[in-house]
Amino acid sequence: MKAPKPHKLFITGDGSHTLSNEQIGEHYHSTFGAIQESSHIFIQGALDGFREKQSHINILEIGFGTGLNALLTLLWAEQFDKQISYHGLEAFPISIEIANSLNYHEILNIDRPIFLKFHQPTAESHMITDRFTLEKEINTLEKAVFPTEKIDVIYFDAFSPEVQPELWTVDIFSKLLKSLKKGGVMTTYSCKGIVKRALKESGFQIEKLPGPPGKREYLRASKNKNS
Repeated sequence: MKAPKPHKLFITGDGSHTLSNEQIGEHYHSTFGAIQESSHIFIQGALDGFREKQSHINILEIGFGTGLNALLTLLWAEQFDKQISYHGLEAFPISIEIANSLNYHEILNIDRPIFLKFHQPTAESHMITDRFTLEKEINTLEKAVFPTEKIDVIYFDAFSPEVQPELWTVDIFSKLLKSLKKGGVMTTYSCKGIVKRALKESGFQIEKLPGPPGKREYLRASKNKNS
């Protein structure tokens, strides 16, 4: 996939911003509500399942994008007194100028400088708060290498299989399954048949869950504790 053309800002149904990638004709988040979608699929659908299990959670995000999923995770960690190690993979990071135009900090009532830390041009691991450490990797998913059985939760938030089919394959999902700890989970917004088949073939156990407004269903994929 080529580097995107300049992004356009879009106000979604819940008042929060998303960006549109003009080159491929897709938005980074649901136009029905960016915060609403991310909270439903990634926080409630994946992270909440670890609230009672452990105090330190390792998260991998595929498609770091606007940083919204990371910001919501940080707020969750503060609310429930958890430690988060967050690895965000992004092939084409947005600029600090574009990040500065997003309104997430206003809606979520968090200081803008904290949000902008997510978009500093560094690939080194650094603390955003005393509960949240970020490592941002600028790389493609095909080339990225992940440690074996170190990840608790994966947010799979790449662009759709229609425009990035190379990211929704058995080979890719097998690599991600290997990175998950036993009992780990991955959620994604796509319920396409090709996605479900690829997940099953790679060894994931999948379930369809009710989606956020504007989306009927989404997928949660789990790594069997006995695998």
